[in-house]
Amino acid sequence: MSEASGTQTEAAGQPEAADQVTESAIPREELARLSDDIISALKTVYDPEIPADIYELGLIYKIDIEDDRMVKVLMTLTAPGCPVAGEMPGWVENAVATVEGISGVEVDMTFDPPWTPDRMSEEAQVAVGWY
Repeated sequence: MSEASGTQTEAAGQPEAADQVTESAIPREELARLSDDIISALKTVYDPEIPADIYELGLIYKIDIEDDRMVKVLMTLTAPGCPVAGEMPGWVENAVATVEGISGVEVDMTFDPPWTPDRMSEEAQVAVGWY
C-alpha cells in the first residue's frame, strides 16, 4: 500500500483486507467514525445486476481519507463493459458525500487487478446464492 496520511481501507472479503491508519492530523476516533460512516454509505450503492452492495461485492479497492478530510475511493466494476460504468462513480460520489465531516469525494476507476467473484465477502456470496 502506498504511503498516505489518513486512513486506508481495502475491500471487504479479501484476506489482506485491513484498516490501516498512518500518521494523520485527524484524531484517531474521528478517523474511525469517518471510515465506518463511509463504508456504511458505500453499502447503500448496489450493482443493479447483482443483489449485493458494491462494498460487499469487493468493488471498492481502497478508501483514503486525507488530512483535509478529502475522501479518495479507488474502485472497479464487475466487468469493463458494465452497463452502468458511466453512472456508478457518480452514485459512489453521491453516497460518500452524505458523510458528515468530509470535505469532498474523488472516485477513480481501475480494472487492474480485474474484479473476480473471489473478491466478494461471505455476505455477498450468500446474497447471490453462491455460498
